[in-house]
Amino acid sequence: MPLGTLDRTPPPFFRQGPSALTKLAVFSALAIFLMAADSRLKYTQPIRAALATVLLPVQRALLVPVDLVEGGSEYLRGLDHAIVGERDARARLAAQAERAARVEQLAAENARLRALLGLRPALTVRTHTAEVLYEATDPYSRKVFIDRGSTQGVLLGSPVINDAGVLGQVTRVYPLSAEITLLGDKDAAIPVLNPRTQQRSAAFGVGDGDQMELRFMSGNADVQVGDLLITSGVDGVYPPGLAVASVVKVERKADSGFARIGLRATAQSDGVRHVLVLDPLSAQMPPRPEPEAEAAARLRKGAKR
Repeated sequence: MPLGTLDRTPPPFFRQGPSALTKLAVFSALAIFLMAADSRLKYTQPIRAALATVLLPVQRALLVPVDLVEGGSEYLRGLDHAIVGERDARARLAAQAERAARVEQLAAENARLRALLGLRPALTVRTHTAEVLYEATDPYSRKVFIDRGSTQGVLLGSPVINDAGVLGQVTRVYPLSAEITLLGDKDAAIPVLNPRTQQRSAAFGVGDGDQMELRFMSGNADVQVGDLLITSGVDGVYPPGLAVASVVKVERKADSGFARIGLRATAQSDGVRHVLVLDPLSAQMPPRPEPEAEAAARLRKGAKR
């Protein structure tokens, strides 16, 4: 066979094409172009949706064993939690039943003692249920607005409470709403009583959340961390016995005659939605006697006439 008739081209296996760097550049540019076109024109969205629809039964079938294992373990954990919760609920119910029996006994004993001593019955306070609408726009105050106002009988100065204790006091009344100044506000103040020592004092807000403090307490005052402070009931506003705050910090300094006592309000204002507005006790109390100077001035005016 003549040499000129031989096919000297390399077989397909050894045939050389574009270089690897050229292929990398071309396919990288193609990938970038496809990603840009997909982000702009959403070409592959129907394809992805169709693939997701086709593969969904397969995914669900593969997840069945996993769901069975997780569901079984969750059921067993929930059963254990339910048993423990039932045991705790029964214990709390028994404790509450015991406290309720003691409260009824104390109320009956209180009524008998009042009748024996000839004292007037305890004042009954009218209440109004209300819902918190929104907080005040001032970031440096602790105030909220409720959906009850003078039209519904809300009075200026009314105490506001919830199930945990005193929240604050009505400081402004509108026809269909009212402004509540919370105990943590820097301008809030409330007279309190320490049931352990029977010592009266005043708690003031500091403008930082639900933090409060007792001011003008002597350095040797009998105040301990954990003491619960309640309303004293002698200010003509708050009924006695409502929880106000608990003592969280007591600092006594030798160079100062006063102790620094930090409090935390028992009724947390964050997240509260429903409150109870009480009429001030002064609305049911007899009017206070006039000072002698004012009474004498009134008598002189009447004599001149």
